[in-house]
Amino acid sequence: MAQATTSDKKKVSRSGRIGNFFKGVKSEMKKVHWPSKKEVVTYTGVVIITCAIVAGAIFVVDSVLSALLQLVIK
Repeated sequence: MAQATTSDKKKVSRSGRIGNFFKGVKSEMKKVHWPSKKEVVTYTGVVIITCAIVAGAIFVVDSVLSALLQLVIK
């Protein structure tokens, strides 16, 4: 009997590869820890507050630098 070469083993139909891909996706999605509604609301609040703080800090730094630049230009 002839042994199968590596090129013979790698020849899988496109639909077979796509099917294997989605089987893998389904398997991995079962492993995901999905947050509860309460966790989502909490995390969303943290993100919004953090964004507001960073935006405020950037505004303050920008205002100070703009004022200093105006002093240098005049």
